[in-house]
Amino acid sequence: MVGKQNHILSNARDLQGEIEWLRDILRVRSALNAQQETDYADVLDIPPPDLSHSNSRYAHFVRDNTLGFAERFLLILAAIPHIKPELLDVFIQKNSATQRIFTEFGGKIGQDHAGFLPTGETVMFVLAGDDLERRFALLRCFDRDHFFVRSKSLWLAEPARGEPQLNGQLLISPDLLDLITRGVWSKPNFGSDFPARYISTPLEWPDLVLEPATRTQIDEIETWLAHKETLLDDWGMKRVLKPGYKVLFHGPPGTGKTLTAMLLAKKMVLDIYRVDLSQMVSKYIGETEKNLAKVFDKAEHKNWILFFDEGDALFGKRTSTKDAHDRYANQQVSYLLQRIEEYDGLVILATNLKNNIDDAFLRRFQSIIHFPMPGPGERRQLWQRGFPTQCTLDEAVDLPGIAQRYELAGGPIINVVQYCALMALKRGDHTIRMEDILRGIKKELRKNGRTL
Repeated sequence: MVGKQNHILSNARDLQGEIEWLRDILRVRSALNAQQETDYADVLDIPPPDLSHSNSRYAHFVRDNTLGFAERFLLILAAIPHIKPELLDVFIQKNSATQRIFTEFGGKIGQDHAGFLPTGETVMFVLAGDDLERRFALLRCFDRDHFFVRSKSLWLAEPARGEPQLNGQLLISPDLLDLITRGVWSKPNFGSDFPARYISTPLEWPDLVLEPATRTQIDEIETWLAHKETLLDDWGMKRVLKPGYKVLFHGPPGTGKTLTAMLLAKKMVLDIYRVDLSQMVSKYIGETEKNLAKVFDKAEHKNWILFFDEGDALFGKRTSTKDAHDRYANQQVSYLLQRIEEYDGLVILATNLKNNIDDAFLRRFQSIIHFPMPGPGERRQLWQRGFPTQCTLDEAVDLPGIAQRYELAGGPIINVVQYCALMALKRGDHTIRMEDILRGIKKELRKNGRTL
């Protein structure tokens, strides 16, 4: 809590300086527009505050992304309606001839927000004035390949049909606004606008039992997460390598695929989101692609791990084109392939059946990791670690024998442990009995049509 408060205080201090800088720019632009004397011959002569020694999240964002004069102006101007809207009241003055806000000011008045909302035209009026060459140069800030637009941090809203592009409102993403004010990237809420859930686990690596070969391959992912900036930027591999890392986890249910993904995120201090395929896939043409875009657009440049569980629902093999449905299904796969290729973070696809995955995806995975059914040794560890320390095992319980005899993955073993613990609580004691273990195993086997 103290650290968060410090971020808020340091951001507030730096933003206050940026606000005063913006106030000076608006004052000088107003004087120049009225052909009055001013301390500066040009608004670009007004130096922005020095943030080189500040440790605020705002200052880090400015420095990390090497924001120039125009970008810093855009950032504070887009944030002003959210933090100090009255500063823009200077623009709410009507032309006596038209009884409307001066055209050169740009801007909009919101439906419920009574203050002035800046547009692209507002930016041009303040920074360019009558200078057409500078106006055209500033348009680069709204190009799709500019950092602001590419990262979905700051952009112009789509104008009404037929209206000039610069009539679009200057928007700042809620995530960036949270970062430069409260000092944190806010986690998006699960819903139709973001069909992915934040997931986490209280468990640690010792709670996960994996074969040594599988664990070694997981270590390779950790290495990439720890050193990707050095590899891509400092070593110049960005020119030949794709920006992100794509991994396939495959193996029977309950073998630790989801838990491994969550533990990776926990160890590397990264957010991980499980994509909800029930809200992702749509029977309507184009809707699945839109849902995919919502996830990838939100995650871009945030260093999130995207986890697609039961991924063959989206990543399945393409079929020969026989009708419109086949063409649409193949179109979905192609679009997903493109977005995964472009994503700059870690994407993990989990599936029970590797053979169901389209070959085009398999070729693009940097790592394909098999999560096999645990052998007797791994099963014994799972049984031994599974029971609560508050319980005691009855003398008749033979865990080595159970591990040797019954082929169960980690998930089903935990289900049996839960069943046995509940039976002990029902009896009012703390003893795990052999008959309860066998009954629990029978229940798990029956799920897959197997018997003791």
